[in-house]
Amino acid sequence: MSTKKRNWKPQTALVHGGTLRSGFGETSEAMYLTQGYVYKTAQAAEARFKGEEPGFIYSRYANPTVDMFEKRMCALEGAEDARATASGMAAVTAALLCSVKAGDHIVAARALFGSCRWVVETLAPRYGIEATLVDGTDIANWEKAVRPNTKLFFLESPTNPTLEVVDIAAVASLANSIGARLVVDNVFATPLQQKPLQLGAHIVVYSATKHIDGQGRCLGGVILSDKKWIDENLHDYFRHTGPSLSPFNAWTLLKGLETLPLRVRQQTESAGRIADFLAEQPQIARVIYPGRADHPQADIVKKQMSGGSTLICLDVKGGKPAAFALQNALDIVLISNNLGDAKSLITHPATTTHKNLSDEARAELGIGPGTLRLSVGLEDADDLLEDIAQALQAARA
Repeated sequence: MSTKKRNWKPQTALVHGGTLRSGFGETSEAMYLTQGYVYKTAQAAEARFKGEEPGFIYSRYANPTVDMFEKRMCALEGAEDARATASGMAAVTAALLCSVKAGDHIVAARALFGSCRWVVETLAPRYGIEATLVDGTDIANWEKAVRPNTKLFFLESPTNPTLEVVDIAAVASLANSIGARLVVDNVFATPLQQKPLQLGAHIVVYSATKHIDGQGRCLGGVILSDKKWIDENLHDYFRHTGPSLSPFNAWTLLKGLETLPLRVRQQTESAGRIADFLAEQPQIARVIYPGRADHPQADIVKKQMSGGSTLICLDVKGGKPAAFALQNALDIVLISNNLGDAKSLITHPATTTHKNLSDEARAELGIGPGTLRLSVGLEDADDLLEDIAQALQAARA
């Protein structure tokens, strides 16, 4: 029995959306840990493989628990269809590669997670797909990069780790004018604080490992778009290359979605307080936070985001030694390259997530030796402020 969808607010959709109950009428979503499915007759198997009869065939293609997660994400995102993947990078890679072929051209914002840049800069050209990286904050750069064979635009907004914000509507409009598609990695904003499809984007990807799980338990990803694009572009790629999400992880992510609004709201409120505190500290050279008026793209933030972020980017005076000393002096905040977790996490991008970039490439992105990325968790904000204050004091000594 499937729950009927009404005009639900996000909090309700994230508890009930896509629910598929078995004959036992379970309260919590069932975990269907199965690889395959049986058919009453050979004729029924044939009909299902032909698509003439609805039902599941093989869990690499689709699974009841994974299907519930996909439908719940569609309800939240406002998408027609979705495919869940084993990780965020599986989602990014599938969304990009199934959209282009040899001879096509990708334009991407240069401010990307290290693995995303590798797919665009290194992997795609191996298959004859050209790529150009641009400063995504200026629409003129996108326009200049367009070629006759440009078929795909790709961006993160806010970006990892410097929290640049790209005008999604402007890039989407340019994509439409040349018959290209725009893929947006919306992880840092979360689906609650930014709606790329409503802004004109064609495809949205998430690392569900981050805020959607939000408790450090499992990996996952998801691709959302219109049904026509998924049927004509993603379906066969997904079916034959096998980046599917496990039913266990899908069930875990369903549980994460139930509390997503509560977690993101508190994390964002705490992050705003901490960003304001850090901006006043003499040891901090720079704070970038989408909720502050001094954000470099504050006007775009106001236009396309309904909230700030759970992430803060900061530059510590004194470079790498000072940044390391600050991290090592923290008690509550943990050193980890993950983000969006219930626990507050901090990382040094130059030596972790973006270490494979050249010094020049990091400088272009605003990643210096003193740059830190702070992911604010669910701890009491006063405790986090006290921890950061004592770490600043210890690092100064």
